[in-house]
Amino acid sequence: MIKKPNFYSVIIGTELLNGRRKDAHFAFLNKELLKRGWRHKASFVIEDDPKLMENVYNLIKADENSVMFSFGGIGSTPDDLTREVAAKVFRDGEMYFHEEAKALIEKQFKEEAYPHRINMSYLPKDSKLLDNIVNNVPGFYLDDRFFFTPGFPSMSQAMILQALDTYYSKNSVVKYRLSLTAACGESDLIDIMKQVNSDEVELSSLPRFIDNHKRATVISLNSISKKAVEKYYDLFVQHLKTNKIDCFLEDIAKRD
Repeated sequence: MIKKPNFYSVIIGTELLNGRRKDAHFAFLNKELLKRGWRHKASFVIEDDPKLMENVYNLIKADENSVMFSFGGIGSTPDDLTREVAAKVFRDGEMYFHEEAKALIEKQFKEEAYPHRINMSYLPKDSKLLDNIVNNVPGFYLDDRFFFTPGFPSMSQAMILQALDTYYSKNSVVKYRLSLTAACGESDLIDIMKQVNSDEVELSSLPRFIDNHKRATVISLNSISKKAVEKYYDLFVQHLKTNKIDCFLEDIAKRD
């Protein structure tokens, strides 16, 4: 288990990009991460292109704190390339019959497991299994941090819950957030934004419109240090008061 994980999702499916299907993976995973106090570092929706898949997997692998959920491409048809690419990026490039996965597929499909379905038990070295509540054909994962699930939400969602509940059930680090909405444009606050220590506090700035299209800016400050959040929050408030700019405040530091 990674102590300070950065979560990534890779959603593989040309049919999503050409509009034949709509993605349901990101919303579900994102909701479950937020529920546990985590959040996405990045999410990729890519076509069934082995070189592109390899490049994206390598990008995520390069982050020593990465945890990845990959959706799609673990079936037995010629366009199911995930198992092969995962073996190349995360292991020795070879695949091996996983005896437990093989037994599950044989039990589920009997003689119809051959000649093709059985190949879904052909996995990267030292793979562990994720339970499939629909048809018992498992997903798999590597190093307790790289999780590979089917493209069907009915199958993948239970696997996500299994993985998160087992390894990343809750973020023990408490973060605090304070926000305000200032009745001015972002450019009026840039000098104050530059004073925020980005190593200590995460700052986000979002433009919006209020009161008949009047410009406004939502400032949000987030940190594991409540004191640091309050320090920079007060800096913004004092600047707005000094310059007689209206603002709407949140009075209490919220736990994220």
